[in-house]
Amino acid sequence: MRARGGEGRGGDRGVATVWVAVTAAALCTVFAVVLALGQAVAARHRAGGAADLAALAAADRALEGASAACEAARRVALAQGAVLVRCAVLGEIADVTARSRFGPYEPAVRSRAGPPDRSPRHADR
Repeated sequence: MRARGGEGRGGDRGVATVWVAVTAAALCTVFAVVLALGQAVAARHRAGGAADLAALAAADRALEGASAACEAARRVALAQGAVLVRCAVLGEIADVTARSRFGPYEPAVRSRAGPPDRSPRHADR
């Protein structure tokens, strides 16, 4: 004999469990993707900050020579947890590339620094 409450349900038994399992798996996947994206963005920002500061340090020491400027940039990049990949100094302008590792990501960011542009179109009025 069938129980009174079981009539009319047919093959729907256990479907809620399957839906909960599928929904939980989908939410875990979305969470993993968002977490990976957050790590990639954080790695990019960390490398960008290190490259900017290293370029400023190199531009500050540019008049002392390229080797002194690049050494200053290397020290600043290391202090920021990054590695200086490339350093070039042309006159007073420093062009550096820094790489920073965060999780599985290791972006390289290029930055330039030098004196402000003193052309007539940018002059104070």
